[in-house]
Amino acid sequence: MSEGLSIELVGVEKSFRRLHVAPGSHTTFKTQLVDWVTGRKKKPPPRRLEVLRGIDLAVPKGATLGVVGQNGSGKSTLLKILAGIYRPTTGQVRIEGRLSALIELGAGFHPEFSGRENIYINGIILGRTRRELDALVDPIIDFAELRDFIDEPVRTYSSGMYMRLAFSVATIVDPDVLVIDEILAVGDEHFQRKSRERMQEFQRKGKTLVMVTHDARTVESWCDLAIWLDQGVVAARGDPADVLAAYRAKIAERERRDESRVGPSVPSADDPAPALDVPTSAS
Repeated sequence: MSEGLSIELVGVEKSFRRLHVAPGSHTTFKTQLVDWVTGRKKKPPPRRLEVLRGIDLAVPKGATLGVVGQNGSGKSTLLKILAGIYRPTTGQVRIEGRLSALIELGAGFHPEFSGRENIYINGIILGRTRRELDALVDPIIDFAELRDFIDEPVRTYSSGMYMRLAFSVATIVDPDVLVIDEILAVGDEHFQRKSRERMQEFQRKGKTLVMVTHDARTVESWCDLAIWLDQGVVAARGDPADVLAAYRAKIAERERRDESRVGPSVPSADDPAPALDVPTSAS
C-alpha cells in the first residue's frame, strides 16, 4: 500500500464464467468429424464475460470517491471487490483499515434471526467483539428507530426497515472505509437526512467513503474525486465536475447516434393526445 492511501487497486480485472452457450455454437459429433476431415477450425465461443478490465485506482485517506456509469458498466462489481465479496480474477486490491459496505439491501442478514441477533452477527463479521457490540447495540437500535421490532425476525421487515438497520450497523461500528451503493435511495426523507448527517460526520472524522450513485448532484456536492466506468474500464477520473462533464457528453453522443439510427418517432393519428399537468383552482 502506497503511503497516504486508503484504497489501492492495481491491474484489477474480473470475469465470470458464462453459464449459457451462445446460439449457433452447439457442436454435434457429425460436425466435429467434418471439421476434422476438412481441417476446418471453428473458433470457440468466449466462455468468460469480462466485467472489469485493467482497473487502477488510488483513493487517499479521508477522500470521498464517486463512481458513475451506466447500468452494466461494472460499478457494483467494483464495489463487491472492494468489500471482499468477489475476488479479482487478476490484479491486487489493498484496503487500509476496517471496511464496511452497504451494497445490497439485506445482504448479510439471516431472515429467520431477529434484528438484534443480526446486529451481533454483522458486527462480529465487521471485526467487533461481543463486548464492544454489547455497548453498541442500543445506539444501533435507536438510530435505526426499530425499538418495537428489533426482536422480530428480519423476514418480517419492510425494505425501509432493512435499510435502516443495515446502515445503522455499518456506520456505528466505526469503519475506516465505508462503501455505499444506491441503497440510500431507499427510505423516507427523515431517515435520508439522518444518513446524510452521519456521512458528513464520517467526512469530518477523516474517514474514506466510496459511493455509487446515478445522481450527479450527489457526486458534485459530496465527492472529492470521481471515476466514470464505461464497459468495464475507467473512462475518466479526477475532479467530479470534469468526470461528470465527460460522462454527460458521451451519453448525449450515444443518444444522438441512437436517434439517427431509428429516426424520429411520428405519432399516429390513433395515438391519444399527451396529458398536460394543468393546476386547477380550489373549489
